[in-house]
Amino acid sequence: MSLMEKVIGRAKADVKHIVLPEGKDARIVGAAADIAAQGIAKLTVLGSEEEVAAAAKEAGVTLAGVEVIDPAKSDKLAAYAEAFYELRKAKGMTPEKALETMKTPMYFGTMMVKLGDADGLVGGALCTTADTLRPGLQIVKTAPGVKTVSSCFVIEVPNCTLGSEGTFVFADCALNIDPTAEQLCDIAVASAATAKNVVGIDPKVAMLSYSTKGSGKGDAVDKVVAACGLIKEAAPELNVDGELQADAALISTVGKLKCPGSPVAGEANVLIFPEIQSGNIGYKLVQRLAHASAIGPLCQGFAKPINDLSRGCSREDVVNVVAMTALQAQG
Repeated sequence: MSLMEKVIGRAKADVKHIVLPEGKDARIVGAAADIAAQGIAKLTVLGSEEEVAAAAKEAGVTLAGVEVIDPAKSDKLAAYAEAFYELRKAKGMTPEKALETMKTPMYFGTMMVKLGDADGLVGGALCTTADTLRPGLQIVKTAPGVKTVSSCFVIEVPNCTLGSEGTFVFADCALNIDPTAEQLCDIAVASAATAKNVVGIDPKVAMLSYSTKGSGKGDAVDKVVAACGLIKEAAPELNVDGELQADAALISTVGKLKCPGSPVAGEANVLIFPEIQSGNIGYKLVQRLAHASAIGPLCQGFAKPINDLSRGCSREDVVNVVAMTALQAQG
């Protein structure tokens, strides 16, 4: 059974309500029909009736069992606007501006999540990352004790025995450009939680570097070493080690040679990259060269699930991220 078959099975066992704000996109509407047909999640698609109907026609689907809401005509618009005004009035928000803002599907959908009218949101097929996540940061905000919103990809490599039988979590490959040691700590702890709660694997976290245990020098190495120390203070129960080169993290013989006695070396399934450049390059190389599935990006750190699709996503990608978002909502 593939990873996504397991994920979808778990999502169907405890159905959550996910809102899709980009109802004028045929990929979103097509995926919504697929999700509803499979019973993966309860769905609300946002957009005008005309926009959603046109997208459904383009996708060749009907939306049986999918709720469609036009934010501008919703009977909850005024209440949502009032809630947004109260959240943002200290930042200069006015009631009039709040009302206009709540007519925007991404803001309306995020308020649905905030107020418990939906369990999670998936956007980003049309909107930029900034436009998708800004409402989340303003309305849903971060989980208690969390300072850093980050992202990860769930990677499934076919015919691979490394990691958890070819399954990995890679982070952060999409959001934090040059994280500090403190942010790397947050990213690692959040990614371990994603590995355990969403992917269903026992996390073994490698803090990656071009150095293994002092074999290389430099500020970039020092940052990873510092982050590893912070993680061990913040989450002493985690299996984490670093700094580790990728081969020491993944290959048992190399790990034993370079880092004997490590609880992670040679067995890592959660790979934390030191900055976005190496993370983004790394996941794309694995995806293309190893013909791996790369599911995500999934956002981590919000108080409730908010996820940002790639604008190049496929209809299948949307289905997969919605299923993962449902598992995030399950907790």
